[in-house]
Amino acid sequence: MTVLPGAEPFRHDGGGTGVLLCHGFTGSPQSLRPWADFLAARGLTVSLPLLPGHGTRWQDMEPTGWQDWYAEVDRELHALRDRCARVFVLGMSMGGALALRLAAQHGDAVSGIVVVNPAIALHGAASKALPVARHLVRTTKGLVGDIAKEGAFEVGYERVPLRAAYSLGHLFKVVDADLPQVTQPLVLLHSPEDHVVPPSDSARVLGRVSSTDVTEILLEQSYHVATLDHDADRIFEESLAFIGRLAPSVGKEGTATGG
Repeated sequence: MTVLPGAEPFRHDGGGTGVLLCHGFTGSPQSLRPWADFLAARGLTVSLPLLPGHGTRWQDMEPTGWQDWYAEVDRELHALRDRCARVFVLGMSMGGALALRLAAQHGDAVSGIVVVNPAIALHGAASKALPVARHLVRTTKGLVGDIAKEGAFEVGYERVPLRAAYSLGHLFKVVDADLPQVTQPLVLLHSPEDHVVPPSDSARVLGRVSSTDVTEILLEQSYHVATLDHDADRIFEESLAFIGRLAPSVGKEGTATGG
């Protein structure tokens, strides 16, 4: 399998604070790479894995399911915990759902969560047809590339395998049931104009988690893939400030510089 240019996983060995970044459904690490680079440059240990079935061709995604995607980020969390005193989990879209499940499942092993336009439900008539449609049709049109910024692009699939989309629906049900078990500090950033995930998903996350340290930030200038959009710098800075507040050693260890 040949990985699409830019979709490669990324890891950086930094200081004693770790960050795990989770990308979205049919997307790739490319959508979060600037965020990962920003945090790595400031001395954090960073892991940005490529989820199974992603970053190559949609046919490779077809036989995978949510358990495969979750298992990958779960393994990365354990690896970070082996070498870091604190680990934060960050995610966008479906990656936000994976981050929330990690937090619910692992408790104190996750020091905090940052999610951008988190997805926790399938919407629309097409989603209701998935149980039958997945046996009749292999794919539907893609979801990637919802970006307001001119010239920006997202590396991902132009087609969505319906079998994988059906599994995604199961992930969302599991995560929705898990949300009350999320107690960690949380930053949720979301775009009022998002053509992939409606604002109701963010509202449901905020309404169901048990976290008491919660910050909600609106990304007024961006669409769904906000980490590649006009508000990207704000996402990066807000996440660093959040991590630095909870892990005061950040910025004081390693040889990182700004930029």
